[in-house]
Amino acid sequence: MARLVVATIAGSDPSGGAGLQTDLRVFTLLGAFGQTVITALTVQNSLGVKGWEAVPAEMVRAQLEALFEDLPPLAIKTGMLAQTETVLAVADVLERKRPLLVVDPVMVAKGGEPLLKEEALVAYRERLLPLAKVVTPNLPEAEVLLGKRIKSPQEAAQKLLELGPEAVVLKGGHAPGEEVEDILAERRGLFSFRVPRVKGNVGHGTGCTFAAALTVFLAQGRSLCEAVAQAQEFVYLGLLGAQKAPLGRGISPLDHLVHLDRLKARFEVLEALEKAVTHFCEFPVRNLIPEVQSNLAYALPWARGPEEVAAFPGRIVAVGERAQPVGCPTFGASRHVANVVLAAMRHDPQMRSALNIRLEEPFLERAQRFGLRLGEFSRAEEPPEIKAKEGSTLAWGVDLVCRRLGFVPDLIVDRGEVGKEPMIRVLGRDPFEVVEKALKLLP
Repeated sequence: MARLVVATIAGSDPSGGAGLQTDLRVFTLLGAFGQTVITALTVQNSLGVKGWEAVPAEMVRAQLEALFEDLPPLAIKTGMLAQTETVLAVADVLERKRPLLVVDPVMVAKGGEPLLKEEALVAYRERLLPLAKVVTPNLPEAEVLLGKRIKSPQEAAQKLLELGPEAVVLKGGHAPGEEVEDILAERRGLFSFRVPRVKGNVGHGTGCTFAAALTVFLAQGRSLCEAVAQAQEFVYLGLLGAQKAPLGRGISPLDHLVHLDRLKARFEVLEALEKAVTHFCEFPVRNLIPEVQSNLAYALPWARGPEEVAAFPGRIVAVGERAQPVGCPTFGASRHVANVVLAAMRHDPQMRSALNIRLEEPFLERAQRFGLRLGEFSRAEEPPEIKAKEGSTLAWGVDLVCRRLGFVPDLIVDRGEVGKEPMIRVLGRDPFEVVEKALKLLP
């Protein structure tokens, strides 16, 4: 099968945190063959931009023509274009070749340094934006393009649409709030995409990362809404990785390699579940298995949904005095136990595994003797709106316990209600730890 070819027309960041270096990293992680047209050489790192020099416009044109002569890119993303002559040269070629075009209007660095000469704005608006499938400004860049302060992001996105692109994604990272809202404006209307704000001195290269990911997703044939949502998620996970382990001494770039870590972890998660359940089933665990049977789950790092949590599709069932799993572990196999894991991970990302077992008072007494930390919630406290929403109770209960305690306990007790079996959820960093905690409860 032929490789998907995409290109970036952008400046070089020697530190690798932004620019074409970031674009190439994102292209590769998402499975595309990346090409580059260099528009500027910058001197920068996480501490800021110290200077830059534009590549002559004719050299930029020659690079771009060379790509189309030999291995034409299906999609192109533009970043830093630096000067009027470069904008015009790029527009001349793209008007003839008409690739799928994502325009990231790189005008100001994260630290506030200008990256586009002011006189290039007219060429940008009149020649480049009308060629774009989508343009992806942040709020400061949108204000520069519109020439005025933004009061309403929704209105600004619609005004930007009038400049000629097929669509606009107005990124909301500069707006205050606990969530970041990105707004997609198309001719058919506005769409909102939200993720929690990642706090800390992180975010160098965020715009490059978003636009590069969006370029690949669109080139792969995804709809705009799907591509925007996936690009936003790609950025969010990279920010979480940087928050955990910042790169550099200034504004940390995103840790794109969390995506590689997660890819490698898929096999490790499934293998760990197989080994842990085999160990569990070597013991007489029949009394631990509830009427609804048990399940053991393990999430990918930074998991965001049940499809990123693996468990056993047929659960773990009692057989004589022991138990056995039904089927091989699979991602997305158990929504109930997955919701427990995901809720715990929101309080401690390291607590990625859970097992549900029968609730018996002697189990709780043994747990306390072994020094295991317990939490408990009552379904009588459950708000009506949570109870009315299918599958929300466990996430609500785990969240309530963790907020009250200030940490994720080893065991969470759920005494059930009419039609709901009492249960203990055992939590841990991996399935081996969870299984060992559960086995301590046996007489």
